[in-house]
Amino acid sequence: MTIAPWRDPALPADARVADLLARMTLEEKAAQLYGVWVGAATDGDAVAPLQREMTTGHDWDELVSLGLGQLTRSFGTAPVDPALGARALARAQRRIAAAGRFGIPAMAHEECLAGFTAWRATAYPVPLAWGAAFDPALVEEMGRRIGRDLRAVGVHQGLAPVLDVVRDPRWGRVEETIGEDPYLVGTIGTAYVRGLESAGVVATLKHFAGYASSAGARNLAPVRAGVREFADITLPPFEMAVREGGARSVMAAYTETDGVPAAADPLLLTELLREEWGFTGTVVADYFGIGFLETLHRVAADEAEAAHLALAAGIDVELPTPKCYGTPLVTAVRRGRIPQALVDRAARRVLTQKCELGLLDPGWRPEPAGPADLDSPENRALARRLAEESVILLDNPDGLLPLAPDARIAVVGPRAADPLALLGCYSFPAHVLTHHPEVPLGIEIPTLLDALRAELPDAKVTFTSGCGVRDPDTAGFAEAVARAAEADVCVAVLGDRAGLFGRGTSGEGCDAADLQLPGVQAELLDTIVAVGVPVILVLLTGRPYALGRWHGRLGAVVQAFFPGEEGGPAVAGVLSGRVNPSGRLPVSVPRAPGGQPWTYLQPLLGLAGEVSSLDPTPLYPFGHGRSYTTFAWEDVRGPGPEIPTDGSCDLSLTVRNTGERAGAEVVQLYLHDPVASVTRPDVRLIGYQRITLSPGESRRLTFRFHADLSAFTDRTGARLVEPGALELRLAASSTDVRHTVRLRLTGPVRVVGADRRLRCAVEVSRGTG
Repeated sequence: MTIAPWRDPALPADARVADLLARMTLEEKAAQLYGVWVGAATDGDAVAPLQREMTTGHDWDELVSLGLGQLTRSFGTAPVDPALGARALARAQRRIAAAGRFGIPAMAHEECLAGFTAWRATAYPVPLAWGAAFDPALVEEMGRRIGRDLRAVGVHQGLAPVLDVVRDPRWGRVEETIGEDPYLVGTIGTAYVRGLESAGVVATLKHFAGYASSAGARNLAPVRAGVREFADITLPPFEMAVREGGARSVMAAYTETDGVPAAADPLLLTELLREEWGFTGTVVADYFGIGFLETLHRVAADEAEAAHLALAAGIDVELPTPKCYGTPLVTAVRRGRIPQALVDRAARRVLTQKCELGLLDPGWRPEPAGPADLDSPENRALARRLAEESVILLDNPDGLLPLAPDARIAVVGPRAADPLALLGCYSFPAHVLTHHPEVPLGIEIPTLLDALRAELPDAKVTFTSGCGVRDPDTAGFAEAVARAAEADVCVAVLGDRAGLFGRGTSGEGCDAADLQLPGVQAELLDTIVAVGVPVILVLLTGRPYALGRWHGRLGAVVQAFFPGEEGGPAVAGVLSGRVNPSGRLPVSVPRAPGGQPWTYLQPLLGLAGEVSSLDPTPLYPFGHGRSYTTFAWEDVRGPGPEIPTDGSCDLSLTVRNTGERAGAEVVQLYLHDPVASVTRPDVRLIGYQRITLSPGESRRLTFRFHADLSAFTDRTGARLVEPGALELRLAASSTDVRHTVRLRLTGPVRVVGADRRLRCAVEVSRGTG
C-alpha cells in the first residue's frame, strides 16, 4: 500500500510538511495554530485576572473536526492521578486524530518551571535556587528527569525555563528567575534546556523578552529598558539557550518595550530571533497574549487585527485557547484582511515540529509505555542534592553553626511547620491544590521543623509560630519570647508564602512595595533578638529581603530560595552540620528595604558615592556564600600582557581545601573594563566553576578567556570588542576579589555578531599535593 509523502518517515521533514500543507484547507491550517484548554475555569478563585474575559466556551467536537494544534495543561489544571491522566490524554489524542481528515494529534504542553506541575510529581527547588547552586550539570540532569516524566505521560512541550534576568527584586516572579546576572542565567538556563530537550521534550524559553524589566516591579507593566540594556542584559540568556541549548520553542512576553508589545514586534520575533540567531522552532504566545494586543495594549482594533499583528511578528501558536487565531483569523483571511501566506508560514513551523516529534508517522501511538512514577526515589534524591547545594550560609560570625547535637532549640516562625513554605508558586500544591483543600499533597514534603527534629534526635526542640506570614496579629509574640528564653539557641524561620495574583507574598502577580519582610515578621525577629539568646535566622523565600536592620545582632543567617520537597531536610542538614553549605547568592541581599531597583551590574555612577545620601551597597553581594571549611587559592598564572581583540588566553589557579571537612568552593571570574566608549558595569561575571574537595585535596582550574567575552553594545547598537586595558578578577563574590590579572587587548575594534563566543570554558585537572 502506497502512503502519502507526508506520512513517509523516510522523507525529509520539510518535504513531508510541504506535501501536507498542499492538501489542507485554510481552516485546517488555522486549527494547527491554537491550543484548547479543557476544563479551564471561567469563574471562582482559581481564575486568573482577565482569564474570564479571554476564555470563551467551545464545542469540542466542532473544534477537533479540523484538527488541533495543542492541548493545554491536561495535568496542570486540576488534580488527576498520573496514570489516569495519561490514559485520558491518550483517549483525547485518539479522538483528535480520528476526527480530522489527516489524523494529526495535538501537541500537549505543561508547565515545568520547578518540576512537572502535576499532582504527585516531584517539586524541585525553584530556579532561583538553581542559580544559587552554580551547578549547570546538576540542573541539566534535573531537566532530563523532568523531561522523561513529561514524555512518560504523553506531554511533548514544557513551558520552561524562565530566562528573565532580575532587574528589581520587588517583582513577584523573582522566584521563577535564575538570578540577576545574564551569564549565570544563560549558563544555568541553557543546561536546563539541554536536559529537557535530551528527553525529547520541546523546551520553551520565556518570557521573550524584557518581562522582568517592568516598571515599578509590577507584573505585566511597560518596560523602560534602553536599547543597550536590552541587548546586553536581557537578550544574552535567550541567545545562549537558542544557539547552544537547542531550544525549539520561545514564548513571547506580555510586555511592551518603548511602546511596542513583544507579541507584535517582528524585529524581535523574526529579525533577531530567526534571521540573526538562526532559530527554526515555534514561537508561542503567553496565555491570552495575542488578545491582549486588543484589550491591554490597544494596538489592534479587534481580534482579527490582533491575529494579523501577531502572525506578522512571528507568533505561530495562540495559547492557551482560541481567541484570535480561530474564526476571526479565518474570516479575515477570506475577506483579504490577512495574507494567507502568514497562516501557511506558521502552520509550516507547527507541522514541522510535529513531524520531528513523530506525530505525523503512521506508527504513532498515544498510549503510555507503562506506569509512570512522577516522584521516584531517583527524582527525590536529585531534588535533595540540588536543595542541599542551593542553601546559602550568609553569615556565621561566631561559629554558632553547626548546632550542638544536644542543644535546647526554640524554633520560632510561621514558615517552620508548613510544607508549602518550601515550594514556589508554580509547584502543583501551591499553584493548583490551594483550590482543592480536600485533596492531599500527593508527595511527601517534610517541614523544616520535622526535619530538624530528625537531624538532631538528642536535642530538645520546641516550636511556636509567633505570627502569620503577612497578617498583622502579634498575639503570638509572648509565647515566642517564652520559648526563646528557655532555650540555648533560637532558630527563627521566616519568609514567604508562594501564591498567585496577590494570594501570596511571592509569585506571579505578588509584587512587593519594598523589601521588608512580609507582615509583622520583622517585628517578631526584633522581639526574639531582644531576649538575648543567640538567634539563627533561616529565610525560606522567593526573593531577597533587606537584612541590614539585624546585621551584627544575629548568630547566623541561612538563606534558602524555595528549596522544594526535600528542602526541609536540606536546610536542617546545614543547621546540623551534616551538609556543608555551598550555595552562593544569585541575587544581592539589600541592606535597607527601599532604594530599589538595584542589582550588582552597575556602572561607577550607580555605586555608592558622596553625592547622594542613599547608599545602595548590598549587605551581602552577588556570589556571596560561606562554608564550614576553608579554601586557599594558590599559584595564579595569567596570560602575557597583551592579546589581540580576536584572541584568547588562559588564566589558571589551584584551589585547595585547607579545612577539616569536605566542601565545595565556587570560583568566579569577573571582568572589569576601566575605559570604554560607553559606560560599563564596574564588574560582571564571565565565568565560574564549582568544585568539591576533601580536606587537603586540590584542583587546578583553567579559565579560557576569549576577547569576545568583553564585547558590549555601543551607542550605535553595534556589538564591539574594543582594544584597551582589561582586568580579569578571580573572586569569591562580586566584591570579594582574591586575585587580579591585568591584560591589554590590541588591534582594531571588532564588530561581533551571533557567531561570537558566549561562554568562558573551564578545565578542571588534578592539583598538586
